[in-house]
Amino acid sequence: MATYAVGDVQGCHDELQELLARAAFDAGRDRLWFVGDLVNRGPASLEVMRFVRSLGERAVVVLGNHDLHLLCVAHGHARKRKDDTLDALLAAPDAATLLDWLRTRSMMHVEDGCALVHAGLLPQWTVEKALALAHEVERELRAPRYREFLAHLYGSTPASWSDDLAGWDRLRVIVNAMTRLRFCNAAGEMELGAKGAEAPPRYQPWFELRRGVEPLLVCGHWSALGLRITPRLAALDTGCVWGGSLTALRLEDRALYQVPCRGYQPVGGET
Repeated sequence: MATYAVGDVQGCHDELQELLARAAFDAGRDRLWFVGDLVNRGPASLEVMRFVRSLGERAVVVLGNHDLHLLCVAHGHARKRKDDTLDALLAAPDAATLLDWLRTRSMMHVEDGCALVHAGLLPQWTVEKALALAHEVERELRAPRYREFLAHLYGSTPASWSDDLAGWDRLRVIVNAMTRLRFCNAAGEMELGAKGAEAPPRYQPWFELRRGVEPLLVCGHWSALGLRITPRLAALDTGCVWGGSLTALRLEDRALYQVPCRGYQPVGGET
């Protein structure tokens, strides 16, 4: 059995199938870990969702910012953006089933010396603490009142973590760190507006501020950073929708697989 971590798919169904063929993925034996952002910006979000859901327990999915955006749009708590490509999914006869499946995915997954999260973790959080915080968000998304949670999700404040945070502010910081983070400072204050590879003054890439021995952190979200694999980090967003590539990493031996992508959005529009 092999486990393949896959970078941001974002509706690029054909490239995903080509990548899995190249890696010789066996759906009866192997597993896929998706770093989040299954949907949006690419042409086939509906097909991606149907395929990944069909894998059942063979697929581990953590939620990304585009996945949460889809849930907010579907339930009337966000407006569609001009470059969204979600219409076919939202109009599909099985949309409700797919959306319910999506909102029950994890915010974070830890297993066999690896931790999977879409964007990043704040320096104040151990992996164990982050996993407990992820469960707080997951409980809200899976609860009967999940629409109320979605209504309070958007926003960039508070900008930093405190153990004293409560209510929607607490949950919003957890979500922003795990689905939007690129840069922060040593105090854990997030800079959520910067999207390039170069850190703004007084900030650093979040992973440079992590200390101590911890699992391999597997993430996506940051196509401007590109592929970055170190003993402590596997950053796998290689810009499929922008004309880059779609990437998979076999976790057991760090074998790397990539396929080129057509590019479905203008370069420089990363979110």
